[in-house]
Amino acid sequence: MRIGLISDTHSYLCEKVFFHFKDVDEIWHAGDVGNVEVWDKLSEFKPSVGVYGNIDDQTIRSILPEYQFIIRNTARILIIHIAGAPEKYNTRVNQLIKEYQPQYLICGHSHIIKIVNDRVKKVLYINPGAAGVHGFHHIRTLLRFTISENGQLTDMQAIELGKRGSV
Repeated sequence: MRIGLISDTHSYLCEKVFFHFKDVDEIWHAGDVGNVEVWDKLSEFKPSVGVYGNIDDQTIRSILPEYQFIIRNTARILIIHIAGAPEKYNTRVNQLIKEYQPQYLICGHSHIIKIVNDRVKKVLYINPGAAGVHGFHHIRTLLRFTISENGQLTDMQAIELGKRGSV
C-alpha cells in the first residue's frame, strides 16, 4: 500500500502534489488543511484520511477529527496534528499512545520534516514538514512511502515541492 503524507497546507495546494501522489493508494493529511477546498481536492483525487489542525476553522473541524487511529496492512497508525517532539510528547499524545499503542505516530504543526525512532515509546515519529506557503519553513515538503503486508514502512521518500515563497 502506497501512502502520500502531507501537512500544513494552510489553504494552499501545489499542483505538484497530484504528480507526486499519482501512484499512491491513500493520502494522509496531518492537519492545518486551511480550507475545505484543499480537503475536497485531495479526497476527490485519492481516498484520504485527515485530522484538523490548530488553524482549521469549524468547517474543517466538522469534517475531520482531532486524531485518527487507523490500521493499514497490520500497521497501527496514530495521526494527530500537534504531538510535541519525540520523547517530549504533549499530555494528549501520551494518553493516545498509551491507549492505542501505535507503531507509527504521524503529526504536523512544526513545519519541520522529521522521522525519528522513539525507542522509549516504541513508535516511529513521522512529520512530513509543511506543504503550504505560510510559515517559517524554507522548503515545502511531503513524504511518500509503502506499508508492506506485514505493516513495515519501506521506500520512504522525502519530496521537495520548492521554496516556501514560490508558487
